[in-house]
Amino acid sequence: MGDGDDAPAPGTNPIPSVIAASSTAEVSVVLPCSIQDSQKESPLVVPCAIPAHQEAVQDRDYKFLSKAVDEAYKGVTCGDGGPFGAVVVRNNEVVVSCHNMVLRHTDPTAHAEVTAVREACKKLNRLELSDCEIFASCEPCPMCFGAIHLSRIKRLVYGAKAEAAIAVGFDDFIADAIRGTSYYQKANLEIKRADGSVAAIAEQVFTDTKELFKMY
Repeated sequence: MGDGDDAPAPGTNPIPSVIAASSTAEVSVVLPCSIQDSQKESPLVVPCAIPAHQEAVQDRDYKFLSKAVDEAYKGVTCGDGGPFGAVVVRNNEVVVSCHNMVLRHTDPTAHAEVTAVREACKKLNRLELSDCEIFASCEPCPMCFGAIHLSRIKRLVYGAKAEAAIAVGFDDFIADAIRGTSYYQKANLEIKRADGSVAAIAEQVFTDTKELFKMY
């Protein structure tokens, strides 16, 4: 995995185009024909009700979260793994854009966030990513959270809550395993969760791909 490619023109791209603007604008999602329930490909426009002072995410975070969501769709349509994406950013530039590779590598640890941490370390040729941020389409599982912590990434922003993945059959999240624990609270890491329509778009990934992805 490396940097994500720009999406092709509508009608040829199996991956939805997610466009997130400012916190007072709208968010548009173009779903691929294969997951539109027999509808022609057209933008689904969702009013964004996130107030300008929203503390969960910053305006600049939307584009990176949308890229992570694109990766989540890509992972399923490519047959690489589950609907999860992660993007590592340094100085407002994407270092790597990755998705779940569990099926591709026959590796149960090849989650999107772990893959992103591995590839970012390789690309930057160092073990610590203390000047980097990671944007995940879904709340990281304990293993991925551990990888993020060990890499010393300074900031985590995620879209969907773990419960959205659990609802469609994923059981590796163990959502309460680290929430509220000293490990989670004392991690030297800023953690932000998307809210409103941004979170809804991230959670929509699981609904849109549940018929395309076979649980491993």
